[in-house]
Amino acid sequence: QVQLVESGGGLVQAGGSLRLSCEATGSNFRCISMAWYRQPPGHQRDLVAAMASGGGTHYADSVRRRFTISRDNAKNTLYLQMNSLKPEDTAVYYCNCVTRNRAFSAETTDWWGQGTQVTVSD
Repeated sequence: QVQLVESGGGLVQAGGSLRLSCEATGSNFRCISMAWYRQPPGHQRDLVAAMASGGGTHYADSVRRRFTISRDNAKNTLYLQMNSLKPEDTAVYYCNCVTRNRAFSAETTDWWGQGTQVTVSD
């Protein structure tokens, strides 16, 4: 079992910044990749940014050069630095961790946090 707890959401004016954190806890696990997703009201959940265990990153076009994903492996914590926020960034942001079901297995499990609300006002 992996538990993910997000924090750092809130209300901010357009142009402002927020930093989201996601702490992963559990026993005997390793996230082979971690990511941030977001879900605006009435819309599907979409990928925002992802980081592989080797450090490679991927960003959605809408947030590239504004958001930065980072990871502190010693603390099992994932971060998302969000700058130049826009009203269209308003959403519930979810942390994701992918683990292998068994060593050397191609089967994986997705774990999700409870989400943190980010609201950007005009």
